[in-house]
Amino acid sequence: MAPLKIESKLPSGPIEQAWEKAQFEMKLVNPANKRKYNILVVGSGLAGGSAAASLGELGYNVKCFCFHGSPRRAHSIAAQGGINAAKNYQNDGDSIFRLFYDTVKGGDFRAREANVYRLAQNSVRIIDQCVAQGVPFAREYGGALANRSFGGAQVSRTFYARGQTGQQLLLGAYQALERQVDEGTVQMLPYTEMLDLVVVDGHARGIVTRDLLTGEIKCHVGDAVVLASGGYGNVYYLSTNAKGSNATAIWRAHKRGAAFANPCFTQIHPTCIPVSGEYQSKLTLMSESLRNDGRIWVPKKPHDKRPPDQIPEEDRDYFLERRYPSFGNLVPRDVASRNIKMVCDEGRGVGPSGLGVYLDFADAIRRLGRATIAERYGNLFEMYERITGENPYEVPMRIYPAIHYTMGGLWVDYELMSTIPGLFVLGEANFSDHGANRLGASALMQGLSDGYFIIPYTIGNYLASNKLEKVGVSHPAFRSVEAEVVAMTKKLLSINGTRTTTSFHKELGKIVWDKCGMSRNAGGLEDALGRIRGLREEFWKNVKVVGDSNDLNASIEAAGRVADYFELAELMCIDALDRNESCGGHFREEYQTSDNEALRNDELYSYVAAWEFTGVKSPPKLHKEPLEFHYVHPSQRSYK
Repeated sequence: MAPLKIESKLPSGPIEQAWEKAQFEMKLVNPANKRKYNILVVGSGLAGGSAAASLGELGYNVKCFCFHGSPRRAHSIAAQGGINAAKNYQNDGDSIFRLFYDTVKGGDFRAREANVYRLAQNSVRIIDQCVAQGVPFAREYGGALANRSFGGAQVSRTFYARGQTGQQLLLGAYQALERQVDEGTVQMLPYTEMLDLVVVDGHARGIVTRDLLTGEIKCHVGDAVVLASGGYGNVYYLSTNAKGSNATAIWRAHKRGAAFANPCFTQIHPTCIPVSGEYQSKLTLMSESLRNDGRIWVPKKPHDKRPPDQIPEEDRDYFLERRYPSFGNLVPRDVASRNIKMVCDEGRGVGPSGLGVYLDFADAIRRLGRATIAERYGNLFEMYERITGENPYEVPMRIYPAIHYTMGGLWVDYELMSTIPGLFVLGEANFSDHGANRLGASALMQGLSDGYFIIPYTIGNYLASNKLEKVGVSHPAFRSVEAEVVAMTKKLLSINGTRTTTSFHKELGKIVWDKCGMSRNAGGLEDALGRIRGLREEFWKNVKVVGDSNDLNASIEAAGRVADYFELAELMCIDALDRNESCGGHFREEYQTSDNEALRNDELYSYVAAWEFTGVKSPPKLHKEPLEFHYVHPSQRSYK
């Protein structure tokens, strides 16, 4: 394996012109030559679907893999609240630079300036693209596109389609994708999961997959591989992610040589429906958009168990409005989550478990009327009532933070290429744009920016710059990786232990949540590392995987994914222990200001931590990509 190199390839010159300059300097593939290249796209959500559609439209031969029966089931569909764009339709002071500034600041100065500025620039094009596709964004009375506010911003820049924004955007990308399927440039492979990456002469040249219906292990050859397989939030077991979402594609690529960046940067979302029981398998998110009109509060006195309608105003603490008068309930997610945890730790939490706060719409209903609130959030209110049995028009919602998004992911350069040439990584699967905390409504923006507007340029530059030898599935590298995949499957089936995969996953998730969740400290992280390693050893001796490999077998799927989670969880804790500062979603209890805000150490930790895999039982090697700030100078983040 070639030595790992961290070269960000950031363009020179003024940041406003950087992407345009980079585009011009990239090599191009002649239109007639594009059909000579085969590209493998793993994932069919917003990032993968838009990338496959765009590359197919250009004329490349694309294979797009998803483990669902249809791209419409990708987890992008679950995004509710909206997508950011610096259109400034409200004429309230927004601009590309302000979106750039808010995103760098929101990420607690742990993101690359050049990437974030490009994202802000592309945001305005994304909206035009989606409107042209027929995405039914909400509109004002006069017909102009409507906007709402999200955390971390003092302007209205979030475009939305009621509480179904992710679904509508995904349908836009899906129809573009299906058009290319019909044209014959894209081949869809549903019910197919990537299990490993094949590297030939240092370049990503293919993947090994499992057909989830038949169990068939198969190799696929390409001139480049694009991973758009989402984040790794399900390492925590309980999260807002779909149960099928997993880290296998990016983790197996990491073990083949792709650096993993900032794994400890995980996002806690403040507006999740609280855990209701021991046997719950996932959590449900309430959109951040609700914080536009909902007010968050708890009783002023600890252990006040009166019903909310019997607690008068003078006995209520609207703690976010009190602590952060400038932003109020719309502080960024990491800030809101830590404050919610703090009041609950003080004994002022509500609900049966005491792990909850109220999100109250009574004032908004009085001010605007129930019909207006129903028009804005009706489907979200209906979802909440179906899950909890409580009517949020009449009683406040109860919310508590939960694992949601992962800012860490495979390291990529400015061109979205990993440390393995030819392996590109898009959307939540990479680390690139959000620093230590993602602002709400920016995930959809990044996924579509990567897929529609970046990868078509950068992958062409790679293909035009490299003369790749022709290889087939009979190449020794493919045969070797395929044999390893088959061997791992046989090993999991042969253990025949006494514990289910779910029991291991649940125990692992609790360790990571308790020790590397909303807050972390050195002692807890060291304890977690010992417990994770011990539990992993037991997993490989005592897991029970039923069935066989030559059929539909969800037990094998789950076991392989949990095996990866054990290794990833260990790296997360190593990264969190190594970063002796607090920033964004990484809150080390030893490093906080006098008023309990995150305390960064820019002198020592203003870098991207890119970890190199050296073996399951060997310590990973840390590589550092320095972060430089020329346009938004690091300062103590304040939303007061």
